[in-house]
Amino acid sequence: MEKPVSPHHSQRQVRLDQHDSVRSHVQQQICDEVRRLERRIETLRLTKAPHAAIMISAYERMICRKKGFLQNWDLQ
Repeated sequence: MEKPVSPHHSQRQVRLDQHDSVRSHVQQQICDEVRRLERRIETLRLTKAPHAAIMISAYERMICRKKGFLQNWDLQ
């Protein structure tokens, strides 16, 4: 049996980006992702993988985008 949706509930707008706990969680997740990508880049630089340069370039673009997201949302 489904719960009825109140008319006020469906019209209420929630802006999660304004909650400190959500902003903190998002910041922590993205910073962790950036650190993991940086470690992958360092590992790739030490290997002789045939496509390492392409993968490093892709990871660097991902890092740049993630850091840009943090900056745009004032999460740095």
